[in-house]
Amino acid sequence: EFILEDGKYITEREVEKMSKSKYNVVNPDDIAEEYGADCLRLYEMFLGPLEQSKPWNTQGLSGVYGFLKKFYNLYFDGDTFSVSDEEPTKAELKVLHTLIKKFTFDIQNFSFNTSVSQFMIAVNELQKMKCNKRAILEPLAVIISPYAPHICEELWEKLGKNTSIEFEKLPELNEAYLVEDEINYPVSFNGKMKFTLALAADLDAKQIEEIAMSNEKVQEILAGATPKKIIIVPKKIINIVF
Repeated sequence: EFILEDGKYITEREVEKMSKSKYNVVNPDDIAEEYGADCLRLYEMFLGPLEQSKPWNTQGLSGVYGFLKKFYNLYFDGDTFSVSDEEPTKAELKVLHTLIKKFTFDIQNFSFNTSVSQFMIAVNELQKMKCNKRAILEPLAVIISPYAPHICEELWEKLGKNTSIEFEKLPELNEAYLVEDEINYPVSFNGKMKFTLALAADLDAKQIEEIAMSNEKVQEILAGATPKKIIIVPKKIINIVF
């Protein structure tokens, strides 16, 4: 609505539920025609908790569409389908099993929107790693298939499978891949963080203190001063007071 007041146009906006009487209905067929049924399905899950009312914003579809392209491109090298049978790295397995854990919890609690967020995080991380390992990409397609069945069915066929992905069992979580071997400790001096120090996750406080005090950066910042107190919280922080 445009209101003329003192020579200026003031705009007002009203958010309402879709209704034929309000002439604000969005035809899902039009969305599916432009973006694809998977994109529409995934976007509806991404909008928010099922029990809440959510504003419809067509602009949000482009973000989901971009995610689906990234996901699809994991299986390709340019225009060529390219999936390797190499063993996945520990980092790649951690990304996959972090996703499995989140997905399993969300399905049980009907939190579909947070699953989609985790899909996006996982695909971004795997893209950065340039992962094209079959041991990662096959279960990834199975996990995403309830949300985007058409694209996953196509990828499943390209992976050489003769049966539908619909009948494939969901991958099982292995907590061992989620255990941290290394911790990045923030090293603080008088409460101000200066740098991080990567240390083995199984070190005790005494071992952490010995390694930290022998570090070149620590000695450089101390400049010969003797610390009054060294606070070590295993797997969290190193704070040196001087």
